[in-house]
Amino acid sequence: MPDAGEPPAHRPWVSVVVPVFDEEESLPELYGRLRTVLDSVPESSEIVFVNDGSTDGSGDVLDKIVKSDPRVIVVDLAYNAGQHAALLAGFQVSRGGVVVTLDADLQNPPEEVPKLLAKIREGFEVVGGVRQVRNDILVRRALSALVRRVANGATDYGCMLRAYRRDVVQRILRCRERSVFLPALAISLARRVTEVPVAHDRRRFGRSRYSTFRLIRLGFDWLTGFSVLPIQIVSLFGVATAIIGLVFGGLLFARSLYLGAEANELSVLFAMLFVLFGGVLIAIGVVGEYVARIYMEVRRRPLYTIDSVRRSPLSERP
Repeated sequence: MPDAGEPPAHRPWVSVVVPVFDEEESLPELYGRLRTVLDSVPESSEIVFVNDGSTDGSGDVLDKIVKSDPRVIVVDLAYNAGQHAALLAGFQVSRGGVVVTLDADLQNPPEEVPKLLAKIREGFEVVGGVRQVRNDILVRRALSALVRRVANGATDYGCMLRAYRRDVVQRILRCRERSVFLPALAISLARRVTEVPVAHDRRRFGRSRYSTFRLIRLGFDWLTGFSVLPIQIVSLFGVATAIIGLVFGGLLFARSLYLGAEANELSVLFAMLFVLFGGVLIAIGVVGEYVARIYMEVRRRPLYTIDSVRRSPLSERP
């Protein structure tokens, strides 16, 4: 968290938090473009890069950057904790009254940051970016569209280009949940929320770290962390299946009384049994998902571990 002994006047107005995992190729261009953008912002600023256990040369690139710019802070995590945990580590170290989150892959152009800051100046607590033209693979676009439909057209949760006021950041840090989905959590903890249209570029360096499975897991983090809809759906499915089974069983019984037993009725009953058995497995899976998340919460293992915090030798801070 920000240094309690540091006078507020000495703290930057905006902190840009960038989680980094194996982004060696994109970092030099990202830093150059972001530095230009922050130079155009009248208020003071800092950049917090969170090295999320990178295995390529990202750490060396960040080392060069932090030595050349007093506004840069590099947070090294002890292991790969995941994007959202890395953002939380950046929140903890950042000092700005406003915190902007930005991906390191350059798909969210740094030049869009002033749009978010303009809305913050208007008094909003959380500002989310909404990607106008998605330059992602079909699977990612489909999953994002599904989440937005389930959320009744809510904000673009998949866009990490977002801005938060410090008081919202502090509220987030007090929520020590294991399965964290920051965009949805921040919206639930703020009063004045808005969104702005932002550009979305194609990835030019490396490949996405989010496989289809990880995207599905992230969707579960959002769904199970902020809704009991899956359990309600399973309950309704169970009720509907039971009613259909009773009606169908009654029809088969009446048919056998009037027409006599038929050979294919046994296969029909087996088909019904498989449907019911499938429904039971779905119910067990959904309930098990919630139980597993409760288990992870009660263990209270840390979401992330900060190995070191590196500051520029040019910085005035001790």
